[in-house]
Amino acid sequence: FPMTKYNLRAIKADNHWTHDLLSSSQTPLTTMTSFTLTHTTCLDLSKSPHPISTGIGFLDHMVDQLNSHAQIGVSVTVGKDDVDDASAAAIGGDEVNRYAEEDQGVIMAQVGAAIGAELKKIVYSGGSSSNTTGVRSSRFCCPLDEALVECILTTANSSSQQQQQGKLTTFTLPPYGKYPSNKGRSKIGTMKTQYVETFFASLASTSGVNISLHKIRGDNGHHVVESAFKAFSRALRNLIDGTDTTSNYCSVGSCSCNSNAAAAAAFEEMWGVKSESYTSSLELCREGKLERSTKETLILVHVWLNGLAKGQEEECVVVDTGIKTMDEFVSILAKEACMSVEVKCKGDLYVDDHHTSEDVSIALGQVLNTALGTKAGLNRMWCAVGAYGDAEVEVTMDLSNRPCITHNLSLSCNPNDEEYAGDLSVEMLDHVLESLVMNNKATVHIVEKKVGKSVLETALATAMAYGRALRMCAAVDPRRAGKTASSKGTLSV
Repeated sequence: FPMTKYNLRAIKADNHWTHDLLSSSQTPLTTMTSFTLTHTTCLDLSKSPHPISTGIGFLDHMVDQLNSHAQIGVSVTVGKDDVDDASAAAIGGDEVNRYAEEDQGVIMAQVGAAIGAELKKIVYSGGSSSNTTGVRSSRFCCPLDEALVECILTTANSSSQQQQQGKLTTFTLPPYGKYPSNKGRSKIGTMKTQYVETFFASLASTSGVNISLHKIRGDNGHHVVESAFKAFSRALRNLIDGTDTTSNYCSVGSCSCNSNAAAAAAFEEMWGVKSESYTSSLELCREGKLERSTKETLILVHVWLNGLAKGQEEECVVVDTGIKTMDEFVSILAKEACMSVEVKCKGDLYVDDHHTSEDVSIALGQVLNTALGTKAGLNRMWCAVGAYGDAEVEVTMDLSNRPCITHNLSLSCNPNDEEYAGDLSVEMLDHVLESLVMNNKATVHIVEKKVGKSVLETALATAMAYGRALRMCAAVDPRRAGKTASSKGTLSV
């Protein structure tokens, strides 16, 4: 790999950095920074042989999210002219944070700009998609247990892509957490949070991609930043693949509901029922079964992922819990998840709906977790919208093995002061969602985008969105070759 060095003009005004990459023929208007970057690479669907070594430990960890979630082999080493590269790239001890006390604004601007310049070659030169003309966009939300950040990426017009500079159009991440109140964290590890915006502004500028980062919710500063980098990485992968995730896709087969025909075709090619992903998912023969009996309920739950009910050419859904709302909720979820299910329950409904709805949700979550196995090689994360009646709900899911659910559904303060969603008590709908998510061992954020005329509409829109998200999270990504989509390398610990 050739050694490429980037220098940066950095001008500070009102605590914000503006920055431009300088060619060797340009003369800087201000004093040139003493930092140089070497081994800066971004390799599509490949690994770089070089490390990520910026001299700021937490920044290294965040840039590494591109490796795990964008499937881009990233490397970059920050050094100084008077320090050899081997010493600069050393890992361990103080070397990881060797520049923590230096001017981080310059370092993060320079790293962002250099990575952006490399990413531009992939975004506008093909990547894994042949669709590199016209304006493309991609949206992704990344769920962590204490944060949810939305990233929207938009490319330049086809007539000026190579010359176009991108912009950081939206940035609402601060404050970074709520400790202390209304201020958040000023540093995470040794990285100063005020320069996260600098990093993304620089990356946007040189990549030619407009970036919007919006914090939907977030109490933990570490997770807010991590969610932002992961959301960006996932949105970038989809942008390169040509799958426009800002549109809502049908769960199976035809995508006629999507107005963007090119994106719909790319989505079907990547994830549809005739794709390598779907075939690979079928080959796993994933299923789970549970029978349990207590004094309160007698339950059978059997799940085949990807519609693999034996003897059935298509997915088969049989649900009988004695509660019509539960039957409809589970049925919609299963059909949108493209899975076959058999759920039967005889419960003490003469007492209340509590035991039946809770136990069915617990059992279904446990069986799904069993069927998903180690989750190695899976897509793992997705966000999807479901609409039912006037209700519109988005579910963002991560098969993280770190169960957590956060939602803002209008349940306790629903417009009509309803006590029941159909024949299921509203308080149990909240409990159903919690029991399902916790036993499925997923991290789930639910955002109510439009309030339904009734809680029942909200419930069924949630089931639809949950199923769609689950289908995509459970899909095999053949490009991962059975590897876990995680910078840790595992989800088991």
